Amino acid sequence: MSEADQVSGRQIAAGRVLAGVGQDRLAKLANISVTTLRRMESSEGPASGLLNNVRAVKAALENLGIRFIPENGGGVGVRLKFNSSEVRRIATLEGEGGIVADDDF
Repeated sequence: MSEADQVSGRQIAAGRVLAGVGQDRLAKLANISVTTLRRMESSEGPASGLLNNVRAVKAALENLGIRFIPENGGGVGVRLKFNSSEVRRIATLEGEGGIVADDDF
């Protein structure tokens, strides 16, 4: 299994929850059984199962906006990717507060 294919069971479970989908839905999107997905999510360390199944689950989660974060000294993880519309809205909201200063009491 290449480094790009390595994801942990916890990353898969966290990504699924972050994407807001249940095990049934993710299994269907990845074209695997719910039992196989449960086995992957419960594995310690790298997700267990056939490489094609791990790749399918990872791809399904990435299509839902999940990005897998590799080991970078702080540990592996997942995050939800913002789409371009959300990025523009966040930038607008960040500029609406005015100048940052101490509160007057």
